[in-house]
Amino acid sequence: MSVVVTYPALKRVALAGGTHGNEMAGVVLAKYWMKNPAELQRKTFIGNTFISNPRATEKCVRYIDFDLNRCFTSKMLNTSATEDPSYELSRAKELNKIYGPKGSSDAFDLLIDMHNTTSNIGNCFIPMATQDHLTMQMLNYVQQQSLFSPCRAFIADLPLEDAFSLDCVGLHGLSFELGPQPQGVIRGEILQRMRGLVNCAYDFIDLFNQGQHFSECQVEGFQVTEKVDFPRNADGEIEAVIHPDLQDKDFLPLHPGDPIFLTLDGETITYNGDSVVYPVFINEAAYYEKKLAFWKTKKITVTVPPIQVQKN
Repeated sequence: MSVVVTYPALKRVALAGGTHGNEMAGVVLAKYWMKNPAELQRKTFIGNTFISNPRATEKCVRYIDFDLNRCFTSKMLNTSATEDPSYELSRAKELNKIYGPKGSSDAFDLLIDMHNTTSNIGNCFIPMATQDHLTMQMLNYVQQQSLFSPCRAFIADLPLEDAFSLDCVGLHGLSFELGPQPQGVIRGEILQRMRGLVNCAYDFIDLFNQGQHFSECQVEGFQVTEKVDFPRNADGEIEAVIHPDLQDKDFLPLHPGDPIFLTLDGETITYNGDSVVYPVFINEAAYYEKKLAFWKTKKITVTVPPIQVQKN
């Protein structure tokens, strides 16, 4: 029998939208819930909803100077304004003071960040760490209870000091990634899905705080193995695009010999690996600047022990 892992009740819960100012489901919902918080009220906690990058949100752009969702490594948070005067780094330090400090027992109990992607990943969760059993149990609960399925887990498992996204500021953290949605556009069905998933996560928190026991579970995940860039010429310019047979095939198996790129001369470039992989974030618009065509992942299963709230 697995030992029950206990955690303190989650009393301080923060929900962010607008970390990227043109990912509109999170922006619109955060603004709505900031004015109309009753929908997210639960018996055992009161959530705090905020816009994380207000300047980028106002301009409907991903960021002003630098990607805010890459500013939360320990190194970045300790960088001086003289070394890096960017608006986003200044904002990251401000958010770290309010909702952290990162790695401190004073940090908010849980931080959820709402994101959209142009890639066809459907409903995707990015847990801060698979070793965080509470977050993984929350993920499993939403997978099982939500009307919106499937809900997949994208797993990186970075050390805390190297974790770069906003959600790592909290004691527990989770990002929602929903797509496909164009940048700067609101799609009604995406907004409905995001709304439902957030409410389902809040239901889990409320049940956990009330003492419900969550049994051991198995969570399927897709763990990052390799970054894949577009083929480029000597000048660094893209010379092949995502092959039509791969486009929109996020989380589906890619076999050796399957097409991945199509050159401008019409030549097909195939996957030359020796095992099946699962591409994720295929052709995400914001990743062109990061020289990323897609992530290779492998399918894993994470065993999550039972959890329950600590008794006073």
